Amino acid sequence: METKRQAWTESQTNEDSDTEENVCGIHESCTTDLHHHPQLDIDTEAVRTLFSDSAVSFRKYASIDGVDVDLNINSNILDEDVARAWRINPSEPIIVRLHFSLSQYLNGPAPSVEVFQPSNTDHFMFVSLLPQRVVVSEVKSSVQLSTKQLLELLFSSQAIRHCKTTPTLQHGFLVQIMRYAEQRIPTLNEYCVVCDERHVFQNVFSLLCLAALLSSRKSLIFEPFPSVVDPYNPKTLAFSPKRKRYDRLQKALDSVLLIRKMAQGPYSEIKKQMDKIDPLAYPLLQWILASNRSHIVKLPLNRQLKFMHTPHQFLLISSTPSKEACFQTAKKLYGSTFAFHGSHIENWHSILRNGLINASYTKLQLHGAAYGKGIYLSPISSISFGYSGKNAHLDLPGQPRFLESRNLNCIALCEVITSKDLQKHGNIWVCPVPDHVCTRFLFVYENGQVGNVHINTQEAVIHREILQVIASKLY
Repeated sequence: METKRQAWTESQTNEDSDTEENVCGIHESCTTDLHHHPQLDIDTEAVRTLFSDSAVSFRKYASIDGVDVDLNINSNILDEDVARAWRINPSEPIIVRLHFSLSQYLNGPAPSVEVFQPSNTDHFMFVSLLPQRVVVSEVKSSVQLSTKQLLELLFSSQAIRHCKTTPTLQHGFLVQIMRYAEQRIPTLNEYCVVCDERHVFQNVFSLLCLAALLSSRKSLIFEPFPSVVDPYNPKTLAFSPKRKRYDRLQKALDSVLLIRKMAQGPYSEIKKQMDKIDPLAYPLLQWILASNRSHIVKLPLNRQLKFMHTPHQFLLISSTPSKEACFQTAKKLYGSTFAFHGSHIENWHSILRNGLINASYTKLQLHGAAYGKGIYLSPISSISFGYSGKNAHLDLPGQPRFLESRNLNCIALCEVITSKDLQKHGNIWVCPVPDHVCTRFLFVYENGQVGNVHINTQEAVIHREILQVIASKLY
């Protein structure tokens, strides 16, 4: 698109620039231009009415029958940590720029699309995530679609089946785009940047579910238990917390993990294969993904904590917005630091859905509570690796793209408020206030591998590296 715009600029004279290139604001009237499509004014006014006056602007290029429509999406729809991970400047809107024919608007060629932030063009991660999401699945370029096809495909129930609500045409095309962007942006990491299909095999979730299912303590820790509608009888539940069929659930979950090998095919073909092998496999997978309330973003290799010695590192946000707000308030008052939390692999199915809880003196407690009631943490990695259920030893893994093994263990790196409530017993810390502990990273290891057992989060060099990764705008 930049090449096209440069060509347009070069073809215009200075006089053209002065007379024909206009930025249309709230009070400027462009309807007097005979080459200006009236529906464009109607749609832009709808955006201003339903959002704000600053939510839309446009620049027209009458000499080439072109118009750029800028839709300004509030970036505050993202949590602060998620915005940082996706290179979003929270003080600026996300701009979706659509280039239409000035005279034909929706009756002309399908619009080309740019997504950017004015001060963040070099490292704006959405450049690779959102620009072609206006075009769905099998279509490789917007120029292959007529505007009518674009409208039908973009807002069909099939095309937006993963969005929370369906935008309507009631208030025009531009309002639809605004609402669609607001729905899609918070969940973009769940979709393939090539085909825009949801990542069917987020394998770690299935493996953690299996670990809970295979546990001898599954009646206690497999929570929540799946609620899955029977595809052959929509009035009944194939899996229900009131009637826990562990054997049948394991069979369906094994089918999910088996089908993972076919994950290179189109989404529809994968689903077809899953239905063929086990009709409950796909509904179960949907539940596994939908029930995970945590926001997980895999960190690229160049922005990982190298001392953890695993390629499977994730930004992990398991707190609700209200809990995160309470945490940030307490942080301003008391400050914070970082510490590890180790837990058996079987517990992570629940942790990702319910968050870290104070399990001391409850039926969920697995280890002792020698230092009282609360969430147990440690600044020393070896201690938390011990709580994760694996013997601590140093083993540097390779760089597999996906988790392959069923023999996993996990530890989290948490941020904890350093108030007087935090009880420090040497390298064993106990926080009795759940709102004072928030997960920040999850580290997953295969086949008994663990990271560096000598890490101390209180050492200046380690603390600095953690802060650099959290603060970085490049990952």
